[in-house]
Amino acid sequence: MMDNASVYTANPRTVFPQGPSFTLEDFSSRDFIVKEFIEALSDTAISTRRSVAAAVGAANQPFDPKPLIRAFESAQRRLGELSGDLEIRENELSAAVRRAEAQHSQNLTTLGKKLRHTIASFQQLDTSLNGGGLENAGGTGNMAVETGKRLEELDRQRRRALDAHFLIECWDGVSNRGEISLLENLRRSGTGEAAVRSAHIARQLLRISQRLDPQSWQEHPARANGGYGGSSSSEDLSESSTPRRNTREIIEKFSETLEKDLLKQFDDFYRKANFDGMKDCATVLQDFNGGASVIALFVNQHQFFIDRSQLVTEEVGGDPESWEKLADPDAELPGVESSLQSLIDEVKVVVQEESAIIKRAFPYYEQVLGKFLQRVFQQSIQQRLEMVLEKASSASSLAFLRCLQSSRGYISALIEDLKAHGLTEHPDPVSSQTAVLLDQQLEELFVPYFVGSSYIEREKRTLEELFNSLLFKFTSYHARRKKAATTFMASLSRAGTELLSATRDAFINRLDSPEVSPTQRRVLLYIAKLNDLPETVRLTEIKLTEEDGQPNLSDAKRMLKWLAEAVGRGLELSVNSDTPKDVSALLNLLLVTMGDGYVDVCLDAALEAATAQESGKAEPDFTYLLSVRTTISITTLMVMCVHAVLLPLSTGSITTRRDMEKRTSQTTSRIEDKVNTIEQKTIDATFAWVSRLLSGQKKNDFRPRESDNAAWLEMLQTPTCAAICAFLTRLHNIARTSLPSSGANIRQFLTEIALGLRGLLLEHFKRFSVSGPGGLMVTKDMTQYTDLLKSWDIDEEAKGPGGALDVLLEVGSLFVIGVEALRERIRGGAASGTTGGPGSSSRGAGTSQEGKLSVQEVRAYVSRREDSNTFAMQSVLNAL
Repeated sequence: MMDNASVYTANPRTVFPQGPSFTLEDFSSRDFIVKEFIEALSDTAISTRRSVAAAVGAANQPFDPKPLIRAFESAQRRLGELSGDLEIRENELSAAVRRAEAQHSQNLTTLGKKLRHTIASFQQLDTSLNGGGLENAGGTGNMAVETGKRLEELDRQRRRALDAHFLIECWDGVSNRGEISLLENLRRSGTGEAAVRSAHIARQLLRISQRLDPQSWQEHPARANGGYGGSSSSEDLSESSTPRRNTREIIEKFSETLEKDLLKQFDDFYRKANFDGMKDCATVLQDFNGGASVIALFVNQHQFFIDRSQLVTEEVGGDPESWEKLADPDAELPGVESSLQSLIDEVKVVVQEESAIIKRAFPYYEQVLGKFLQRVFQQSIQQRLEMVLEKASSASSLAFLRCLQSSRGYISALIEDLKAHGLTEHPDPVSSQTAVLLDQQLEELFVPYFVGSSYIEREKRTLEELFNSLLFKFTSYHARRKKAATTFMASLSRAGTELLSATRDAFINRLDSPEVSPTQRRVLLYIAKLNDLPETVRLTEIKLTEEDGQPNLSDAKRMLKWLAEAVGRGLELSVNSDTPKDVSALLNLLLVTMGDGYVDVCLDAALEAATAQESGKAEPDFTYLLSVRTTISITTLMVMCVHAVLLPLSTGSITTRRDMEKRTSQTTSRIEDKVNTIEQKTIDATFAWVSRLLSGQKKNDFRPRESDNAAWLEMLQTPTCAAICAFLTRLHNIARTSLPSSGANIRQFLTEIALGLRGLLLEHFKRFSVSGPGGLMVTKDMTQYTDLLKSWDIDEEAKGPGGALDVLLEVGSLFVIGVEALRERIRGGAASGTTGGPGSSSRGAGTSQEGKLSVQEVRAYVSRREDSNTFAMQSVLNAL
């Protein structure tokens, strides 16, 4: 079929106009549009008609459709022919497809049969080889396996025989001819396998030489007649004509040459960054001597150690001001020393970079990495660390401890960074073997500083120096005070005097010691507030003020801050198992220094001052109470520090914790007892002075003369009452500012004083005769006393309605009420209760019954009235 055949073929001789011709491509094109095709035919027809009309000359020639009709008829006829051709072609192709499908189905069936047959054959063969089939098949399989094993064994024997033959030839050349040319040729072949075999055979030759030629292995071989050894047997004499060869020397020379060549090759490959060549050399040397020489070559010639060999020996510099800041306990904790920090930062980068090279260049890379890390830590870091710590130790003991802490922390961070990086296992974490090695290197760096109890002893000495310097003026003041005192209490505190003197002398001796550096001496003098002291003045002759002997809360806070820093440093540096023992030692230092040497001394001084006020010859001076409050605050801070910082760290040892709790409790109890004793001495001094003031009460105060009525009526209280109230007001103000406001201590203290004064006043008014007008003055005094005492913060049971203090008002009223009123009061049960005397203060706050008077007390007070001898009053007294 011709696709490009013309659809319409016009007769060139026809008289009719020729129509357009088309091909199959015109209709099969994607741009074919029917409308446009018809319009194109019409335009062609119109143009043809016009040309014909012009040729004929007729202006109105009618349209002639015949060319178009013939063109369409011809096209229709041709399309019919093409349709027939297409149908024939389609039938042929369909038949071909059916034949291909039938052939394909037949091929699939044939191949499936062949596949099943192959699988069955394979299964039968596999079953026979595994011995799971019939007896005959099983025997065939086992026989094949045994045959294979036998062939492998024969091959191994063959290789061993060849190796043994070659080894014998090499030994023959060494022992008889003194040459090792076979191994030399093998070594010079240049292949890695040949080098490995050369090293292996050389090792075997050494063992053979050791067994067959023991003379060459003697420590002092003697050359005689060209041989080795001094044997005189007949066999040796018979063979004396044959010169002996020193096989050991020959083989070792070859081994040395082989090792040198391999090391040179390794070094060349290293400089060219040929890691495959480095790995081949390292593999041979590992088989030859365990790889020790190539590891040493790699590590010793590393550029890091070459560059750092001079830097690690440089002097540790730094700003002198920074070293003084490091020795100042009040300064912030500094960072790691700059040169050590630079070295550690460089180590981090170098180790991470070299670990990648080590993994590519060595088959046993973990071993090489371990040697490299050991060299880095044990040489570079350790040398620099020792120099830095030595420099810090020359500054002060505190500078050494702080530098030790910062250095260990920075190196620990390096270890963690290397573990996280992974090194030869990057990007995965490091292997367990490398992690253990890194931890071991860290511990070995700081082992010399933690042997036994050396670390905690250094911490204790440092804290003791700082505490003694801070308390130097305080201890000097009280040592002088106790030395000059001659009281009974001073004689009882002789042990405390010895402790103060020992503390002061220890500080002075420490400053004069040649072991103390100038920096440390300046820091200690600054802490002791002696930095402006002229050098010509001796420390035992310095001027001291009373302020130097007073407790200082800020100083106590500084001491506890230094202790907390030491505890934190100990947790970071020391072994966990030693923590309970270390904190126990620090607790003992705290209790001795702050408890015995500071708080107890302050309380002893206050106790001596309180005891001196008991005489009652002069108005007591209660200024010593001002130091009691500060002392109590210091004790509270100390106990809080013990319970919050030290005791929780001792949980690892129950015995140590119990001992620490016991010592803390004993110290606290002793301090509380002294505070209670001081308060009791204060109460006793108060009662003594009030009793002295009451003893100065004039009898005419309650029996005024008629001439004094005008002036007497204007008085609000007697002079004695005014003096007592003024004294009690001063005492109350001092107590409020001196004793802690929190807790019930001050309330109990004031309640005790109020009840004691109540008893003194009740006894006081039993000794005075009271006239009618004088009863008004008694009432005024009693009201003043009661109002003053009730204004204090005391127990409600004492100052509340019907409380113990209301008895004073009741007593005042007994001197002014009339007979009938007195009788009515007695009838109302006003005298149904009981009350105590002066000793009632020992009973605390009292009870509700203490607000009423007993019959005997009412009789005693009423009998002091001037009208008590009247008939009416006697009848009332008789009724009682």
